[in-house]
Amino acid sequence: MDTQALEMAQLAGSTDISMSVWSLFWRADFIVKAVMILLLGASLWSWAIIFDKSLRLRRLRSEAEEFEEAFWSGGSLEDLYDRIGRDPTHPMAGVFSAAMLELKRGLQRQETIADDRLRAGLQQRINQAMQVTVDREMDTLERYMGFLATVGSTAPFVGLFGTVWGIMNAFTAIAIAKNTSLTIVAPGIAEALFATALGLLAAIPAVIAYNKLSTDLDRYGSRLETFAAEFQSLLSRQLDEKGA
Repeated sequence: MDTQALEMAQLAGSTDISMSVWSLFWRADFIVKAVMILLLGASLWSWAIIFDKSLRLRRLRSEAEEFEEAFWSGGSLEDLYDRIGRDPTHPMAGVFSAAMLELKRGLQRQETIADDRLRAGLQQRINQAMQVTVDREMDTLERYMGFLATVGSTAPFVGLFGTVWGIMNAFTAIAIAKNTSLTIVAPGIAEALFATALGLLAAIPAVIAYNKLSTDLDRYGSRLETFAAEFQSLLSRQLDEKGA
């Protein structure tokens, strides 16, 4: 801090002080630079997450609409399962494949359909398979959401730390130069405010995106849950008809 303050004091006799963003960064001491780099990195990573999640959710909604259209078209579920296979490309198809796979395993034993207790057990296993798939897919989609929440809640305080440190440098420079002119005060205050600005630059988009993406993820999760419940009811009716 003393070295930084001395540099500020040396600016007292200079009238050519650049206040550009680049100059503010390079004049800052190690601590303030570290804070700026940390906040800038957090902001860039947050934007990468925001774009990835937004584009992925848009694609998943489109794929879900296409799948539901094919599912409710009245075609054979066996044919649909054969087209999708055991390696589905999106969560809703994954829920469907998990249920169909469990159903096929149960139908290999014909007595399962005839016995009410075994049939109920098969229906329960199908429901569990779909629920596990929904939970696993949502865990994957929600990955890195915690990072956005962390950046949104901590970035302003990290920027505030850089602000306080910069102001301490400014006051130290005043004490060394024994001069309260703007030439002495301005550089340190500007660096401090720049750290605050970077903190807000990282936090504000992260908070807005977290709220928006959380809402979209909840809606998509509800959509998967609804599909699983509807498919479970459909399979239950079919099993009851076969066992009758």
